[in-house]
Amino acid sequence: MPATALAPPRYERHRPEKTTLYTVVRENLATLDDAVDDGALSSALLDFVRAELDGYLDCGLLCRGFARLKCDTCNESRLVAFSCKGRGFCPSCQGRRMCATAATIRPRGAAVTRPR
Repeated sequence: MPATALAPPRYERHRPEKTTLYTVVRENLATLDDAVDDGALSSALLDFVRAELDGYLDCGLLCRGFARLKCDTCNESRLVAFSCKGRGFCPSCQGRRMCATAATIRPRGAAVTRPR
């Protein structure tokens, strides 16, 4: 069986605004704030929790900031949205952090195995 050449991976922008989690947080964060203000909840959101939620709503959106990257070889350019770099809530940033941590604890030269 001949070896087939795999095409290099193509960058695809993450679109958090199209996910269910993003929609739920965006549509209900104001309701949560109102419930806290009205006294319906016994305690307010901690500042760092509110900052995580606000950061998540800005994460990956081009309208909240981006960098333009250009390949010197082929002159192709891409817009890359800024991320929130959150530690506790954002699935995209948490996944990136998890992969970076796993890469640092894997012994050098160890083969990466994938489940079948």
